[in-house]
Amino acid sequence: MFDYKLLAALAAVVEQAGFERAAQVLGLSQSAVSQRIKLLEARVGQPVLVRATPPTPTEIGRRLLNHVQQVRLLERDLQGQVPGLDEQALPERLRIAINADSLATWWAAATADFCATRQVLMELVVEDQEVGLKRMRAGEVAGCVCAAERTVAGARSLALGAMRYRALASPAFIARHFPAGVTPAALARAPAIVYGPDDQLQHRYLAALGITGAFAYHLCPSSEGFVRLTEGGLGWGLVPELQVRGELASGRLVDLLPERCIDVPLYWHHWRNGGELLAGLTEHLRRAAGSALVQAGRDS
Repeated sequence: MFDYKLLAALAAVVEQAGFERAAQVLGLSQSAVSQRIKLLEARVGQPVLVRATPPTPTEIGRRLLNHVQQVRLLERDLQGQVPGLDEQALPERLRIAINADSLATWWAAATADFCATRQVLMELVVEDQEVGLKRMRAGEVAGCVCAAERTVAGARSLALGAMRYRALASPAFIARHFPAGVTPAALARAPAIVYGPDDQLQHRYLAALGITGAFAYHLCPSSEGFVRLTEGGLGWGLVPELQVRGELASGRLVDLLPERCIDVPLYWHHWRNGGELLAGLTEHLRRAAGSALVQAGRDS
């Protein structure tokens, strides 16, 4: 049998990205947390952490984190049935990986009622939609919203719908870079804005226009900042329709090629043995996301 105090120490070190903050969360000294990790490694007979900055779980460490995530959720179900087991009666904190554009658009409205009625606190980990599932694989989160359909072992996925992206720019940027009109070649020469190194959306958009190879771009790892840079005329970018309806209606942003868009399917991943709380959130998202997202998908 596992000593769950040792597993809690492992989860805290990974979730808090270090021993010092893990110690603060657990109310222990840093040396006590380190000792618990050493005891856990002695129990399993191999390292559970790669001592780097931040510490990362080994393969066996990931398996243990996946296990402790599911145990936490099942324990909450039991506490709901036997209230005396929950001595502190604190709201549950649900750790979820989510892409920045979902967080900036539909997520709050979709989850507010659920969090209020279930007394749930969320700890959101923002990742690019193409790579967010790595947090599930590492056992760091209980659920994940991302663009990957294939699940990790022990998890399930639910298709939520798709986020529709359009290529937008400010009127001043269009006048400066596209005086003869927007063409694929001119678009490839104009500076773009890309969310991060894992973001391949602009690459896909240009490839659909027959443009391949390198292009100049700004990096902006913020959904809100992305819109502001685009509106400020620094570059053109692929922006969710949901996020800029006001800017499009006012003319502060203009669709470069209105006949073209990219629909990015989004999936909700959750642990199969995640208990009633995750099952309830999954059903809630099934209903709520459909009204905000479009039917998946096309690149057109």
